[in-house]
Amino acid sequence: MKTCIVLPTYNEAQNLAPMIQALLALPLADAHILVIDDNSPDDTGEIADTLRDQNPARVSVIHRAGKFGLGTAYVTGFHWALERDAEFIIQMDTDFSHSPDYLPQFIQRLNMYDVIVGSRYVRGGKLDPRWSGWRYLLSWWANSVWVRAILGLQVRDATAGFKCWNRRALEKIPLDNIISNGYVFQVEMAYLAEKNGLRILESPIYFEDRRIGKSKMSVPIKLEAAWRVLEIRLRLGALGNKSARVESA
Repeated sequence: MKTCIVLPTYNEAQNLAPMIQALLALPLADAHILVIDDNSPDDTGEIADTLRDQNPARVSVIHRAGKFGLGTAYVTGFHWALERDAEFIIQMDTDFSHSPDYLPQFIQRLNMYDVIVGSRYVRGGKLDPRWSGWRYLLSWWANSVWVRAILGLQVRDATAGFKCWNRRALEKIPLDNIISNGYVFQVEMAYLAEKNGLRILESPIYFEDRRIGKSKMSVPIKLEAAWRVLEIRLRLGALGNKSARVESA
């Protein structure tokens, strides 16, 4: 296994098969897909099993007994990939907000960088025009103002969930010490990437609103993520002398 694509799922029955089909069609050498399902009540887990049975050499499934959260799903997936000697580890959403078409170019750039961030907020990045003005303002403020002010991050899209890591980068991050679990998990990973001096490239993407299904990102979840940024600051401190190199493409 050279590349492992980690897909946490909860109620993605309509999106999972098209996403896996799109990923399997990519020109990626020795790529493997790991689905981590949190006991979805809409049969996502059963669909994942069917897709695994159809493609046993390229698809694996982990079933978890409850809705344990995004952060723990990714940590589980990262450990699984590292234990199987994956060279590149990808995290992305299953709802096509993150287009699989970006992956070949992202992976190609991992020979020069430790992590590639699919970024909405660097030059060339775009958001779905169906976003409301309020949603755009809240997201922009959280990434470009709040997180940068509280933690001192250089990265512009701190809540980005579309990332490609090389294994040596993840091996530098103390994954078992991460306690952020919801969407703020992305912020803590961005913080730890910079704290550990990783070479980071923010590559612009078009972030499409989900095609099918209901978004899990409600206003209360966003507000919770905002105050949990303060918890990261209190627990880990602000970044001091930054050794990380953050660039944008």
